Amino acid sequence: MKRKAQLMQGNEACVEGAIAAGMRFFAGYPITPSTEIAEISAEKLPCVGGKFIQMEDEIASMAAIIGASLTGLKTMTATSGPGFSLKQENLGYASISEVPCVVVNVQRGGPSTGLPTSPAQGEIMQARWGTHGDHPVIALTPSSVKETFELTIRAFNLAEKYRMPVILLMDEVIGHMRERVELPDISELEIISRKRPSVSKDAYKPYKADEDLIPPMANFGEGYRYHVTGLVHDETGFPSNSSAVADKLVRRLMDKIETHKDDIIQWEEQNTEDADIVIVSIGGVSRAADTAMKMLRAKGLKVGTFRPITVWPFPEKRLQELAEKVKTFVVAEMNLGQMVLEVERIIKDKAEIKRVNKVNGEAVYPEEITAVIEEVL
Repeated sequence: MKRKAQLMQGNEACVEGAIAAGMRFFAGYPITPSTEIAEISAEKLPCVGGKFIQMEDEIASMAAIIGASLTGLKTMTATSGPGFSLKQENLGYASISEVPCVVVNVQRGGPSTGLPTSPAQGEIMQARWGTHGDHPVIALTPSSVKETFELTIRAFNLAEKYRMPVILLMDEVIGHMRERVELPDISELEIISRKRPSVSKDAYKPYKADEDLIPPMANFGEGYRYHVTGLVHDETGFPSNSSAVADKLVRRLMDKIETHKDDIIQWEEQNTEDADIVIVSIGGVSRAADTAMKMLRAKGLKVGTFRPITVWPFPEKRLQELAEKVKTFVVAEMNLGQMVLEVERIIKDKAEIKRVNKVNGEAVYPEEITAVIEEVL
């Protein structure tokens, strides 16, 4: 099949991917640099029988997609900066109540209102620890317009498969970039929907997990008994003060991701076979890292790149393997040091770690990375 090439923005590719994945409900509030996601969703969802609603704020937006998901719809919201902060309480609610949904955060400069139209990667740690308590997190990070389309679909698939919210952690560089893309036909895509109950309505318990630790999910309004709460609850969904119930629930929530890491975690690496130095980066910065690697390789230097696609869970095992032979890791990011904390924890004293950090509202340039590497040499 011949694919049609088109010029597409990252935020536009996100909506195209969401609709291809089956999104039929979007609730959000306009905020730069994610606004195009809401605008395009408002335009395109009615064309496929879906619904768009602009809520009064980001708290209500998150609540709305949780409610719509409970009725059986695939749902998404998108935000930036302080809007992501406002979503955190209800992200925790979606996590403990195991409601599948997708939350897009197009990162911008901060804190607070910060630099609304400028790129940043300041929510790497917030994506993992933004809401309180022990809870699982899946966060995906694209580095191109085409990959934004692909990872939006993957975010929906993972949310549905593991019955939990999934974060698409973009940055302004990718969200506003325009590239030539050729999108696949929907018939070529793998689309996953949530596991449905196999028992009678009378026997159904909304939080009774199968062997894979994931409970089948009935839709509200279909006659199944269903109680949803943000409190610790038993298999029926009703609150419990039992320490045994609390321990069992929280451990299962964490284990349903921990035991399926091989299915979830993705990364990309280039020229690591003989590399003495590896540049670690995500999102928009990884494009500068690729250019820096090529510049240094042209000079005869053995430099490779490592890009987490799944930033949470972090591709820890592969990074540990690289640390056995790599002399120096250079972590480049648009913040003052968030992903590097994870790299330092994993590598410990097996290799030297250098940083490239930027928080002035500008993208990281290849020359800034090469300068740090040439200092090492």
